[in-house]
Amino acid sequence: MSRLTGIHAVREALEAGRALDRIVIASGRHGERVEELVQAARGRGVPVRFEDRAEVDRLAGTRDHQGVVALEAARKAASLEDILQTISGNTSRRGLLMLLDGVEDPQNLGAIVRTALAAGAHGVVIPERRAAGLTESVARASAGALAHLPVARVTNLVRAMEELKEAGFWLVGLDERAAKSYTEADFTLPVGIVMGGEGKGLHELTRKRCDFLVSLPTAGPVRSLNVSVAAGIVLFEAVRQRKSAKA
Repeated sequence: MSRLTGIHAVREALEAGRALDRIVIASGRHGERVEELVQAARGRGVPVRFEDRAEVDRLAGTRDHQGVVALEAARKAASLEDILQTISGNTSRRGLLMLLDGVEDPQNLGAIVRTALAAGAHGVVIPERRAAGLTESVARASAGALAHLPVARVTNLVRAMEELKEAGFWLVGLDERAAKSYTEADFTLPVGIVMGGEGKGLHELTRKRCDFLVSLPTAGPVRSLNVSVAAGIVLFEAVRQRKSAKA
């Protein structure tokens, strides 16, 4: 992943509007220049994370970084408002979104973006923290789809879910404990499909905000599928239902 080190280089990248996945700052006391950098980053929607100095050294590949390293993104993140505006501007299309609650593997995120694009989804929503960013690894895993499908990074996924409800979306969460099968959900409505992270599933707050919880029936000892595989199954159930509704 391409990186920038030092206060001056990172500040110039922000001022130039370059796509940054995140800025990582060494924990501890900071001077005025670092504080100004943090405010500038947040004003431009670039996530800022504070890590111990050893982690910053590792990310920077050097100790000569002034406590600041920026990791470049493959593309700029969209905003949730932008995606909703695109959907509302085309009344012939019912909204279809993917919401990912902490998918951390870039390969999984890239695969989901590619499948969502193929299924005709309008976008993907991911949280800023505890989630894979829009890196070159994700772009490669998406096989080019990341350049065509908007991905919104939100500070608070639960708040974003509330915004979607206010915009008329129904939220369907995938949970292996749910009694209802995914085929029983109505995907012909404007819908956000909510998926949990690898091995963890949905966080409790996210789970509670879903309107419906569904599961993927499995046979034998297998209780759950890879998140990108599960996303593909549910997305194309939505495609099937929407095509049937038009027939």
